[in-house]
Amino acid sequence: MRVLMLGWEFPPFISGGLGTACYGLTRAMSQLGTEVIFVLPRPVSSEYSTHVKMTSPTNLGIDISSFDLLDEKDFSNVTFRAVRSSLQPYQTPQSYNEMLENITKQSIFSSHQVQTGQENMENLHGQPGHYGEDLYQEVQRYARLATVIARDEDFDVIHAHDWMTYPAGIAVSAMSGKPLVAHIHSTEFDRSGESVNQMVYDIERQGLHYANKVIAVSHLTKNIVASRYSVSEEKISVVYNAIERNGTVLNVPKTNRISKDEKIVLFLGRITMQKGPEYFLAAAKKVIDVMDNVKFVMAGSGDLIKRTIELAAEMGIGHKVLFTGFLRGDDVDKVFRMADLFVMPSVSEPFGLVPLEALRNDVPVIISKQSGVAEVLTHALKVDFWDINEMANKIIAVLKHPPLSVTLQQHGNFEVRKLSWKDAAEHCIKAYDSVLCCA
Repeated sequence: MRVLMLGWEFPPFISGGLGTACYGLTRAMSQLGTEVIFVLPRPVSSEYSTHVKMTSPTNLGIDISSFDLLDEKDFSNVTFRAVRSSLQPYQTPQSYNEMLENITKQSIFSSHQVQTGQENMENLHGQPGHYGEDLYQEVQRYARLATVIARDEDFDVIHAHDWMTYPAGIAVSAMSGKPLVAHIHSTEFDRSGESVNQMVYDIERQGLHYANKVIAVSHLTKNIVASRYSVSEEKISVVYNAIERNGTVLNVPKTNRISKDEKIVLFLGRITMQKGPEYFLAAAKKVIDVMDNVKFVMAGSGDLIKRTIELAAEMGIGHKVLFTGFLRGDDVDKVFRMADLFVMPSVSEPFGLVPLEALRNDVPVIISKQSGVAEVLTHALKVDFWDINEMANKIIAVLKHPPLSVTLQQHGNFEVRKLSWKDAAEHCIKAYDSVLCCA
């Protein structure tokens, strides 16, 4: 079986769970013998490089065979095709426009400056050309380029990840007659609450309805897709994410902290409305009122980072809250190994890979009940994101009672071992088979 996979985040663009999921899923599929042609935006800056090094394309698409820190055997059945596109992880129409302004000011893309207008044939072959003047145009542009690539490829099914690739999936499916599987990692309601962007919602809805099959990362997400987008539940399969077990976990001593007598409570993720940073700080304030030997570390970046820093100062706990900015690679494992507890207070989390990473590093976790990962973790403390009193109580309980912490570590680590990307890949392949048999 050959799969044309459409994505917009993959190493070297690791900004969140989608890139990690695409990496693990693609690797597992390759190991199972499924051939994957992965189409994704061309990398624009080496500063984001983590796992894969890609060379600049000289034509529309490029086979990428230069891997860094990867076992090529694991990706022997994967061909990467990169298109010139400025799609980047977790963009919103507003952040996209801000990025375009910065690009124009800093002249980052010296060979292909941001312009407006229609693309000509030179653009379609990856030469210096026009970028969409807004995010909607860029999504449509990615769709056109993906369709051109697909014309020269042989594949059986199309697998599109999240809303930015749905127009591409629809276009390729219409052109080729091949079935489309839409993978939904996060809905617009997760990202924006009730203040949804109508354009994004419309694209999501169109893709989910056009698709022959929908894959959701949790039953929580499945229920949102069914109720908010009017998609039949029979059309939706749930495939849980997993975690790499063979990654390097650094042996950083637990005493390597800011102060050996202080406890460290960690928040790691995008600092946005969806992740609930304000609830983390509110609970932190209550913990600090009764415990002095504790510090709260917020690792990540996002549109609420400035407001979150200001809020910590306003609450009088600025001296107890440390902001690290966005962490990559070994720095993530280092901060986990320094932590005594990880807290994920997400308002709406389709799945949530970070708690699995924490447990892999033997860090006990507290997660919000409004998360998909709560469906697969039994030995994790769970709390409603808005219940800051209960969140604070559970933080204090873990920090003050070592036997509870050890129990959560040991049993949680065992649960993580049961989640594998191989199982997730097999479930995806079953979804492919179900649409191919009816095609």
